[in-house]
Amino acid sequence: MAKIALIIGSPSSKSRLFGLTQRVEEQLQQAGHELAWISAAELPAEELLRADFGSPAIQEALAAIAAADAVVIASPVYKAAYSGALKTILDLIPQKGLQGKVILPLFIGGTIAHLLAVDYALKPVVAALGGTHILSGVFAVDQWVSRLENGGYALEEQLRERLDEAVGELNRELARYRGAEQEQAVGLG
Repeated sequence: MAKIALIIGSPSSKSRLFGLTQRVEEQLQQAGHELAWISAAELPAEELLRADFGSPAIQEALAAIAAADAVVIASPVYKAAYSGALKTILDLIPQKGLQGKVILPLFIGGTIAHLLAVDYALKPVVAALGGTHILSGVFAVDQWVSRLENGGYALEEQLRERLDEAVGELNRELARYRGAEQEQAVGLG
């Protein structure tokens, strides 16, 4: 199937954002996709902040993004925009590094009032990186995700359904792109 990079912009490994990304990861794996995780909380902080392109961790992250057919961009919303940790990752991506990739945004914030963070904060940066196919994605409110004692997350039913629909849309777009590529290859042959 497709290669998908999940860029997680949370500086914390305990963010409720991981409730969303875990649900999406399960759905993508069931569809047979190959996944690569790029997490701001797991990348070496100094290398990330200094944009150390010689760092093996940074090189591995950028290679996963370059090889991906689609990119899931997930972030908590702070002060009406995505996290600074996500911005540091996006700043490392080459000028046209998202060209030809399907982009699925997943955001979570304290209030629905920050819903437009995807449109006004993320989409211009994705467009500057060559991304033109940005799906509507999912914005969730913190209260819709509960932490469980075992370390997992419980999602409200409506949120689970919206995440499943978003993954379905991503799968359809990937299939459509694959079909168009095959038609082009046949036409060239």
